[in-house]
Amino acid sequence: MSKLIPIACLALIGAPVHALAQQQKDEGKTPAQPVVPQVTISNTRASDMDERRNSTAGKQVYGREELDRNGDTSLGDVLKRLPGVTIGGGRPGRGGDVRMRGLGNGYTQILVNGERPPAGFSMESLSPDQVERVEVMRGPIAEHSTRAIAGTINIVLRDGYQQKDIQVKLADSVEQGLHTPNLSVTLPGKEGALNYTLTGSLGVNRQHNVGHTVSTDTRADGTVERLQMQDEDNSGTSKNLHLAPRLSYKFDNGDTVNFQTFVMAMRSDTGATSELNQPVALPGVPPAEYATAYTQSHASNTFVRGFGNWIHRLQGASKLDVKFGFGLGQRDSDVRRYQYDGTGAFENRFLDTDNSRDRGLNTGGKYTSPLGQGHLLAAGWDLEASHRAQTRVSLDKNGVSQFADSGDNLTADTRRVAVFAQDEWDITPQWSVYLGARWEGIRTTSDRSAGTVSNTSSVFSPLLHGVWRIPGKERDQVRMSWTKSYKSPNVQDLIALPALSRNNDATRPDRTGNPNLKPELAAGFDVAYEHYLGRAGILSASAFVRDIDNLIRRTLTTYTAPDGSVRWVSTPSNVGHAKTKGIELEAKFQLVELFPDAPAIDFRSNYSRFWSNVDGIPGPDNRLDQQAKQTGNIGVDYRMKDVPLTLGASFNWTPAIRVQTSTEQVVEVSRKRVLDAYVLWKATPLTQIRLSASNMLADDATGNNLVTTRGVAKLSSTVNPTYTVWSARLETKF
Repeated sequence: MSKLIPIACLALIGAPVHALAQQQKDEGKTPAQPVVPQVTISNTRASDMDERRNSTAGKQVYGREELDRNGDTSLGDVLKRLPGVTIGGGRPGRGGDVRMRGLGNGYTQILVNGERPPAGFSMESLSPDQVERVEVMRGPIAEHSTRAIAGTINIVLRDGYQQKDIQVKLADSVEQGLHTPNLSVTLPGKEGALNYTLTGSLGVNRQHNVGHTVSTDTRADGTVERLQMQDEDNSGTSKNLHLAPRLSYKFDNGDTVNFQTFVMAMRSDTGATSELNQPVALPGVPPAEYATAYTQSHASNTFVRGFGNWIHRLQGASKLDVKFGFGLGQRDSDVRRYQYDGTGAFENRFLDTDNSRDRGLNTGGKYTSPLGQGHLLAAGWDLEASHRAQTRVSLDKNGVSQFADSGDNLTADTRRVAVFAQDEWDITPQWSVYLGARWEGIRTTSDRSAGTVSNTSSVFSPLLHGVWRIPGKERDQVRMSWTKSYKSPNVQDLIALPALSRNNDATRPDRTGNPNLKPELAAGFDVAYEHYLGRAGILSASAFVRDIDNLIRRTLTTYTAPDGSVRWVSTPSNVGHAKTKGIELEAKFQLVELFPDAPAIDFRSNYSRFWSNVDGIPGPDNRLDQQAKQTGNIGVDYRMKDVPLTLGASFNWTPAIRVQTSTEQVVEVSRKRVLDAYVLWKATPLTQIRLSASNMLADDATGNNLVTTRGVAKLSSTVNPTYTVWSARLETKF
């Protein structure tokens, strides 16, 4: 990593040097002559770099070139290489939740076609072949929800423009000798005024995981009162089907109706074995819950999400864009666990079933009207209603419920209303300003055996973005933003049936919700300097600050279960104030843009550094939960001239994370180093073969969870091996 920082910094230092060379080249021009940007009108969308450059509210766009570059089978693998993006949870090379600015789960807003995806949606389940482009916005805008303290990632599904050929991709990945085949097809077409694109994929995923955990309870005098060692071994197979059809119809009067559906179906079966050994246990310490446990689980998930909009042209250049959509989700899981003692005698059986149903409707619209050249006013609304019905049953061998509401129906209803207005104005050729404001209210109610609970919150978010294009340096510009954003508690945090932890402990607590949570509120400031190179190059440096109130953290307490045992439980609560800041550097260019005779090498690098602190928690590690201090990426692609081969590699690095989450708890996560490489052979103009390897370093994923309570330090240390994934992929067009 010591080599990565100088490379990124050197690339950024080179920005003014390159700008000076450009200025000297243009010295023959009349000094007073203004630089007039060239405007090209076409029927196609602007290039990714042009769209980024011309956006007043900072937006980075990554299209098919970036999505196809490394032959990734998961969208998360694409996102982990983007500036300021980290992948939390999981193991290296296995994905996890997507985060920006190093902030934990929930701070980054994930949208699909500008809409929030249905409950239970996982980005890991989305193939890059179904995506047309990814838009990354570091600051919120009024048109989208401002639930984006860290930023917004908008995934735009295939929409058919510039898509003429039928595309077929057949791939197979191998990890530990287990094959994961996948077939993806994209079928575009046109019938008169109707354009359509059908994208689908079918795959089978096979995985084998092992893990080792050592738990130690140590008294203040150094006496070990309990030592446990647990070995986990599980194997599973999942089958998944994804469909993303899109229709677009243009009427004679110029109106357009678009509709796109995203369908995901997944079925999985998993078997696991757990061996638990407790070699040390002082008098009074309970014995190990079991010696051997066998678990069999089956899960099925089905999600359907529809997006549509009607674009109506009004008098002049005004436009009305009305959105509509729906979502349906069904999740069923069945887990059976059998526990045995050290002699092999049967001790207990547990049955856990979870059946959840989600449905939702949404509508919205945006009216836009130009107020003159380079001046666009927009206003709109969003309405959303969703309903969840969930039944969880947790029983032991005697049919005794493991928590009070086991078997009862839980229903939750959420209503969201939002109105917004925004004004984008190119005041001068050098200055562009975006003014926006959004009010959003959310009400969640739930009925369960304990009674009816509700939570209501509303947030007003003023927004200001600006771009200054430096006079005389048409390749350079400065961005600034001042925004208000928030993070609302999700339904699971507000109203949740307990999630029970087997072998319950302070380091492995049960989890439940809190209906009294307030949304986290953040005031943010962003500034960035950008220098553009050629067609697709950029050097940029940016900084940000977020001041957060009503920070949500999970706190540990105990409760008495129906069987009379005392169990640990983790519950979310508002704990106070926090602040985070950071810098982000990016260098991306083709070598020929700097040296005309250079080989065809594309270079990409980015580096981010983050700081944060939470009031009321002692330092030095009182950081925001799960936030890394640094992250970096570097990538190179080389296109050979005499042979139709392209070679590429990328390296993603995140150092170890240590966070003091409370006065009693410290959590540590090991570093992540993910090295990927590929070879692409273009056999014919329409057919190519890609060989790739991901997670080539295969570092172990380790973690520590230390809880000091009641004079005892409870330390749980885990080790999970990771493995290299080898892939082959055939891509062809008809």
